[in-house]
Amino acid sequence: MSSALSGQRVSDDELIERYQQRNDVGARSELVERYLPFARKLASRYSYTDEPLEDLVQVAAIGLMGALERFDPSRGAKFSSFAAPTILGELKRHFRDKGWTLHVPRDLQERALALSRASERLANELGRSPTVPELADALRCSVEQVLEASEVAHSYTPASLDAPVVADEQDSSSLVEMLGHDDDAFDLVERRILTQEVWQDMPELEREVVALRFARGLTQREIGQRIGYSQMHVSRLLRRALARILAARDET
Repeated sequence: MSSALSGQRVSDDELIERYQQRNDVGARSELVERYLPFARKLASRYSYTDEPLEDLVQVAAIGLMGALERFDPSRGAKFSSFAAPTILGELKRHFRDKGWTLHVPRDLQERALALSRASERLANELGRSPTVPELADALRCSVEQVLEASEVAHSYTPASLDAPVVADEQDSSSLVEMLGHDDDAFDLVERRILTQEVWQDMPELEREVVALRFARGLTQREIGQRIGYSQMHVSRLLRRALARILAARDET
C-alpha cells in the first residue's frame, strides 16, 4: 500500500531503502515525484542561457536518478544535500559536452557561465549594465580574464555564416560572402613548380654552383676552389642560373 493511500508519509530513507534493496519501482517513482521540484529549482539557475528550461529539467532529472542510485542513508546525510551537487554536476556536464558549438577549455566555460550570472545579478543591483572592472571584482579575477570569458561566450552559439550582415535588410549580403580573399599561396605553389622545372633543365654545373652558394653558404672564391674555376667564372655561372630562375618567376 502506498504512503498516499495509507495516509502516512513514508520517510525518504525508507523509500530509498525499498528502491535500492528491493528494486521497488513505486518507491523510486515517489522519490522522483518528491524531489523533481527540487531538481527543477536547480535547473532554473541556468535559465539565463539559451537552453530551453524543460531540456535542463530533463538533465537535472537524470542527475536526480543518479543520486538515487548512489545515495547511502547510513552515512547520515540528508538526501537533498547529496543530490544537489550531483544534479548540478550533471547540468555542468551538459553545458560542457553538448551546449558549446566549439571546443572551449573547461575552466573558460565555467568562467563564461559565472560571468553571465554575475552580469545579470549586478545589472539588477545597480540598475545598469556593470562595467568590466566591476565584473572582475565580483568574480575575483583580472580584467583580462573577464574580457577573455566574454569573448569565449560567443563560442556557445556562434553566428551562422549564412546570416545577413545587416539583420534588418532583406537584400543584405551573408557573412560568408564578406569573408575570404585571394590566397597568395596558390601563386607560390605555381612559382615553385616552375622553379623546379627550370632547376631540372639547368646544366649540372650551374645547379652545383647555386647549391654550394645558397645551400652550403660558400663564398664565390670557395666555390671556385672546389670546382676548379676562377671566382669571376663562378660569378657568371651564378648570374646565369639566377637569371633563369627569375625569368621563370616573372612569367607567372
